[in-house]
Amino acid sequence: MPSFCVGYAIALENNKTAYIKSKLGEGGQGSVYLVELEGRDYALKWYHRTINNGDKFYRNLASNIDTGSPSPTFVWPKYLSRVIDGEYGYVMDLVPKNYKCFSDFLLTKEKFSSITVVVTAALNITNAFRELHRKGFSYQDLNDGNFFIDPQTGDVLICDTDNVAPYGESLGIAGKARYMAPEVVRSIKAPDVMSDRFSLAVILFRLLFLDHPLEGRRTLCPCMTEELEHKFYGKYPLFIYDPYDDTNIPVRGVHCNVTRLWGLYPQFVRDMFIKAFSQPCLKGETARPTDNEWQIVFTKLRDCVVKCPCGGETFLDLDLDESKCVCCGMRIPRPPVLLTKKYRVPLFPGKKLFRCHTDADSDDFTEVTGSVMRSQNRPGVWGLKNISGESWRLRLRDGSETELPDGKVIVVVKTQEIDFGTCTGRVEITVPKPEDN
Repeated sequence: MPSFCVGYAIALENNKTAYIKSKLGEGGQGSVYLVELEGRDYALKWYHRTINNGDKFYRNLASNIDTGSPSPTFVWPKYLSRVIDGEYGYVMDLVPKNYKCFSDFLLTKEKFSSITVVVTAALNITNAFRELHRKGFSYQDLNDGNFFIDPQTGDVLICDTDNVAPYGESLGIAGKARYMAPEVVRSIKAPDVMSDRFSLAVILFRLLFLDHPLEGRRTLCPCMTEELEHKFYGKYPLFIYDPYDDTNIPVRGVHCNVTRLWGLYPQFVRDMFIKAFSQPCLKGETARPTDNEWQIVFTKLRDCVVKCPCGGETFLDLDLDESKCVCCGMRIPRPPVLLTKKYRVPLFPGKKLFRCHTDADSDDFTEVTGSVMRSQNRPGVWGLKNISGESWRLRLRDGSETELPDGKVIVVVKTQEIDFGTCTGRVEITVPKPEDN
């Protein structure tokens, strides 16, 4: 492999030239350099000559560049180099410094600023892979080193997209240990969309619980040999919270993160992971949760996050009359809840409605269409503001009907039903139970 000095010119296939500025790092496939191209800085990934299926890999890169990125979340190859002495590379955007490697969060070198940020990151990851799979691609090498996350916002960038290939194509890359689907570990199947779903579930579990879903009491051993690795992650994988087999439960004092965090999340989130790592899913006997199913789960989870008067964030259990703050233990009564076809949104001050809540034909979880605010003069009165750009039709609790134009506010407890145009929502009010004498 050539050692590029500062100023070395790399000829690109588009007849442009990138100039080496410095070396950023080195990995199993090759090295990454900081380069200058037409006055801007980029990253250049240069492959070792020993890369598997080199010619096929090159053609796949060229095809992906021509097709374009399925989502802005992916740090997609931009320009392919010409082949130099049997080697080549590609140019991509640099990851901004405010994005931190996901593995640093797992090692507690970095921390998320809030629960909302964690949930936002999960939404961004699931949406990116939904778009990837919709465009006919599979990732094939999904692991913690692929993700960079802004700890203040939950914005995500996904790197190493050179391993992405169309359905049915295999680049000879099985993946990284502990993230490969059991059937890939056992060499029964090559990586595909179904194995992506397993790897994605592992990533999401680690994002929320900071531990591994298959690593509990059974996997504690003095030395993780290849034989044991094949057993625990391939032949006999077992979820640490399998409801039918507790032989691999987390060990207190060892798996500290998951034992602390598992019970804090709402039951519907835990149920989704129990399904994703059930024996039928691990064995490939039933379909694994899709990207779209995960996106709905995390949209619901974001809806449940509220800010407690103590200043911390907590989850509301909408099946109960009240919830306890995970930070201070304060009891929070169940607020009015907007019930739609897919979602239950607590109308709590600071909560937002998104396009997916108010438009039956949309799954957009980013565009805000409404917000709940506290009255400045009467703090006990909460209002719902329409910021959808459209007028809503309301049925009030006194039986009357009215319009709520864009930019206007209605008192939450006065509202019984909202016609958003493509769907309706019902506002459910919980009547406080009388206290025991």
